Amino acid sequence: MSTRSNPQTAASAPNYTGPFMTVAFLFGIFGFLTSLNSTLVAKLEEIFRLTHGPAMLATAAWFFAYLVFSVPSAKMIEKVGYKRSMVIALFIMTCGALLFVPAANMVSFKMTLFAIFVLAAGVCALQTSANPYVSILGPEHSAPARLTLAQAFNSAGSAAAPWVAAHFILAGAGKSTNQASEAHMLQLPYVAIAGMLLLLGFAVMFMHLPAIVSSRTSASTSGVDRNIWTYPHTVLGMVGLFFYVGVEISLAAITIQYCQAQGMNNVKTAGLMLVLYNIFMMLGRFLGSFVMKWIKAEKLLVALGFLGVALLLLSMATHGTVAIAALALCGVANSVMYPNIFALGIAELGSMTSKGSGVLNLGNVGGAIIPPLFGLMADKFGIQAAFVLPIICYLYVAYYGLSGYKPSRALKA
Repeated sequence: MSTRSNPQTAASAPNYTGPFMTVAFLFGIFGFLTSLNSTLVAKLEEIFRLTHGPAMLATAAWFFAYLVFSVPSAKMIEKVGYKRSMVIALFIMTCGALLFVPAANMVSFKMTLFAIFVLAAGVCALQTSANPYVSILGPEHSAPARLTLAQAFNSAGSAAAPWVAAHFILAGAGKSTNQASEAHMLQLPYVAIAGMLLLLGFAVMFMHLPAIVSSRTSASTSGVDRNIWTYPHTVLGMVGLFFYVGVEISLAAITIQYCQAQGMNNVKTAGLMLVLYNIFMMLGRFLGSFVMKWIKAEKLLVALGFLGVALLLLSMATHGTVAIAALALCGVANSVMYPNIFALGIAELGSMTSKGSGVLNLGNVGGAIIPPLFGLMADKFGIQAAFVLPIICYLYVAYYGLSGYKPSRALKA
């Protein structure tokens, strides 16, 4: 089985450092926007007088876009290539950010959800193209480490988002009783984001990103054009991402409220705990990209899945600082789950890599289903009791690392 990412020999293989850093920066962008949306939940609770469950519809709108646009995004990549798909995605994201202006003027929760949906549609297209592009920028055996390193930049963006939100969106929390005034606080940050995305779209348009076509062959295809849904490791990887994204977004979206419930009344300080959660994730990814030279991706999934279970059990059994710290440390457990599941899920797909990426990105819809369910459980039983749901998610990730990832299972067809 060949593991080359292009037909060139090793001696003449190009240096992909520049393209990798460009795309890694894009990882930071969609990490920032995804995290900012999770942070937005606390603000929407205040503006529209919502409880945890309804407010989590902000995350549902975001990740429902993945259900709608993942497969079309993969088809777009096949039609226009990775680079053009990234540019189109950035322009769609610009439109989504600008929709926050009329949403704020109308003081409309429904319009806000629509703006979130459009912005997320662009992020979905960007992620569907960026993930496999990074994966094929080199040998297949090092794809998990390479994708983990790129995801570290994603976490850096995720860590920056709560700080931005704390200073420019959440800073006025509780100071105004006027819904219109509170809603208008969203306008300036998202107009600035729209301007940045527009400039970035034009910048990527004129950058040199090599048009790489994966030449990896899969023994499982044997020359037959199989349906992507017949690869169990890809389908199970999609389910793994469903549970992983659900747990990551649920914990991020509830962190500020959980800190306040544990006695941390200052919203800025609570916001910084969310920053810490994302910093732990970022550090875990940088460290993970290094240790994966010796530890296989699937083994890390098992270890970190059980670590997540242990941390949430600790948070459920304690109160105050210890409970908050245990939740923040879940960032370490989450750190390499996404890139490792993704890399294992597209292993040995060869020319079907872009289709596999589309299927795997369907798993992101877990962020649309699990957080609202988690929020409803938190409303009914309390946040700590609701941690049972994320624990189930972590257990599935551990299963995928133990058995579900094996591509050899696809040979049986």
